[in-house]
Amino acid sequence: MIAVRAGNEPAIDDLGSELMLFGKEHVRRYQETDGREGHEWERGTTTLLLTTTGRVSGKEHTTPLIYRKHGDVYVVVASKAGAPAHPDWYLNLQANPRVKVQVLADRFEANARTATPEERAELWPYMVEVWPDYAEYQKKTDREIPVVILERR
Repeated sequence: MIAVRAGNEPAIDDLGSELMLFGKEHVRRYQETDGREGHEWERGTTTLLLTTTGRVSGKEHTTPLIYRKHGDVYVVVASKAGAPAHPDWYLNLQANPRVKVQVLADRFEANARTATPEERAELWPYMVEVWPDYAEYQKKTDREIPVVILERR
């Protein structure tokens, strides 16, 4: 399976084997296979698909994100790999917190919200456990990387 990264270049790990999909191809295959392709991702992580409504365009945008379940909610991180600005999907859900989520074959509507400081104190290390790069991303940026809670409606 060919991995597609930003710029549509294949991503190859140090051993020369192909990594899991990402970007538009990741979304397409995840949707077409009910997550059989795309749910399990790099380094043992799992991904969901988050669909937000564009704050400018009003169009739906779907993004694959690493997630963890925490009780009855799903938790994702708006890291953008430590870029100075928040990812568009996060800005979109700030404008309209009504989102759609797909986890494997389970598709549902949810409300998205930024974790409170108390919740973030608990959930940030919880997410860093599954994707240690988040800690490095935080060091690269002056912004506090948001932790987002997705609550099924």
